[in-house]
Amino acid sequence: MVDLVSEAVRLEAFLQSRGWRYCFIGGLAVQHWGEPRLTRDLDLSLLTGFGGEASYVDALLSVYAPRIEAARDFALARRVLLLKSEGGIGIDISLAALPYEELVVSRAVPVEMLPGSTVRLCSPEDLIIMKMFAGRDTDLRDVRSVIVRQEARGLDWGHIEAHLALLAEAKQDPTLLPRLRDIRKTVTHC
Repeated sequence: MVDLVSEAVRLEAFLQSRGWRYCFIGGLAVQHWGEPRLTRDLDLSLLTGFGGEASYVDALLSVYAPRIEAARDFALARRVLLLKSEGGIGIDISLAALPYEELVVSRAVPVEMLPGSTVRLCSPEDLIIMKMFAGRDTDLRDVRSVIVRQEARGLDWGHIEAHLALLAEAKQDPTLLPRLRDIRKTVTHC
């Protein structure tokens, strides 16, 4: 965990030196907002907009090694840049541009992950939304753990349901919101 947070701090320093807007998502965010679990990589949402992604990708590739051949082409086609740190930590950078992605980045908060090590994490509400959208078994376990750990502080369920409903419509998956409500009932008994 220390190596992962240390690498996140290094990556964040690079991003800040460029004045880029971003936040950490995925496993690192789960470490803080949910029940800690094993995670070996960093997931980041980097606000690039549409049309200028190549400059972001090229700058990152000048500092980090690619994890796959033709990583630049893959990133520009799939909007995910797959990198690795000098220490071998995987870094998945989503090239964000959609209004909801911009909202996620704007709602991110600085969190001290280790003494003296602060990084910008997506909010717990946005983490729930993204994990529901991804929908893998691991993601759904993460959703449960975030709800269990954060419900007492008062999750913004209006935000969660409104944005998940929009994403469910875009994905054409009417089961997302009912599935979240079922998970919430089982973990909060409401």
